[in-house]
Amino acid sequence: MKAAEMNKAEKAVLERIPTGLFIAGRWQDATGAATFDVRDPATGETIARVADGTAADATSALDAAVAAQEGWAATPARTRSEILRRAWELVQQRAEDLALVMTLEMGKPIAESRGEVAYGGEFLRWFSEEAVRIQGRYGQNPEGTGNMIVSQHPVGPCFFITPWNFPLAMATRKIAPALAAGCTSVIKPPQLTPLTTLLFVSILEEAGLPKGVVNVVTSSSSRSVSEPIIADPRLRKLSFTGSTGVGKQLIAQASENVLRVSMELGGNAPLVVFEDADLDRAVDGAIAAKFRNIGQACTAANRIIVHEDIAEEFTARVAERVRAMTVGRGTDAGVNIGPLIDEDAVAKAERLVDDAVAKGATLVCGGHRAQGDGTFFAPTVIADLSRDAEIMSEEIFGPIFAVTTFRTEDEAVEVANDTEYGLISYVFTENLARGNRMIDRLETGMMGLNVGVISNAAAPFGGVKQSGVGREGGAEGIGEYLSTKYTLVPTS
Repeated sequence: MKAAEMNKAEKAVLERIPTGLFIAGRWQDATGAATFDVRDPATGETIARVADGTAADATSALDAAVAAQEGWAATPARTRSEILRRAWELVQQRAEDLALVMTLEMGKPIAESRGEVAYGGEFLRWFSEEAVRIQGRYGQNPEGTGNMIVSQHPVGPCFFITPWNFPLAMATRKIAPALAAGCTSVIKPPQLTPLTTLLFVSILEEAGLPKGVVNVVTSSSSRSVSEPIIADPRLRKLSFTGSTGVGKQLIAQASENVLRVSMELGGNAPLVVFEDADLDRAVDGAIAAKFRNIGQACTAANRIIVHEDIAEEFTARVAERVRAMTVGRGTDAGVNIGPLIDEDAVAKAERLVDDAVAKGATLVCGGHRAQGDGTFFAPTVIADLSRDAEIMSEEIFGPIFAVTTFRTEDEAVEVANDTEYGLISYVFTENLARGNRMIDRLETGMMGLNVGVISNAAAPFGGVKQSGVGREGGAEGIGEYLSTKYTLVPTS
């Protein structure tokens, strides 16, 4: 396939996006006026050139956040709430622009980009409502000698590092609770997909956000801008979404100043289908859990663990659906599978398929690079996956549906938990008691029971083990940006 070139409407949207750094309420060039290219993975075409920030720019951005912190913390909760609400309304008005930009720079089908705009926008609305519900408590101490006041206060300036795969939602679910709590921030968007974040921050500016409250430093070198910010004793909070390896390095750096950290790291999600599952529901849920975002999600089902009595029928049904999927540029009508983010992602998908087949798996369909100008990989189904295949231990981040089998519930639990990760799991069973047992037995921070997509702004998102620490979203999400203070007031 030869991907279509950008049309006039697409170019017009891109031309309206600011491409500089945003520091202290002003769009500006990077030090030295350096830039880096942003490419459309469906075509390889450069679609924008963005300011390439330096360590000096990073320090300037933190300076702005620190300068704005006291004033923003003192801003009435209702005012903070109304700014977030206006931002949500503007995101709804600009939904098509945001979705188009996301598809152009990341590759996902436009329908999925629209879904991310709706999902990402909900963090603005949810935390606009939470901003006015920050509570403490008051009461007499047990000895009767004084009254105890427990109050909540913003932790202070924050630094956010976001990933390329969900460029709007990963920004809003960090920025929104921070703003609601009264924290200022510096955000470092991903090098591969910075444009969505830049467009979103321009929306925050339009919503009336004061200068310096949110600052953006784009850069081709994450380390060069991250290290000086994390090392600065004025920073009080670090939040990162990305790989476990990088997360560990950042936690080590953050330990020097004992920073509060939130880490949403890697996943190796098991999807368990028991013999009593509703197969129609299980197939629908498994396809959603695997192929959403072209499989490039930490929540993507990585290991499909199916009872041996139904594995053949289940796999055949999935394969039929997968063979009907259309691969192409995400802006084209009817496309289900867009390009992977870059050549490294394609090479990884090829390696994982080759390894699985070499270790005895059956390639049912796909398993190869799709023809085209961009970084396309055919949606793939693999059956009879061996327990020693690399897919069983390595996050795929691609459209590969790999099935292994089990005989007993205990075996399914053992296979599902046999990983250092613990972000999310999926279980399909019509047995309510078994479903409740799985809630207790599976070692993950989240679980979908008879459903393949569970993320919601009103729910806490996060994992256990090496999938991270902290939670984003829900009533728990704002707590990540608040510090508890206890005060004793004597009664005599």
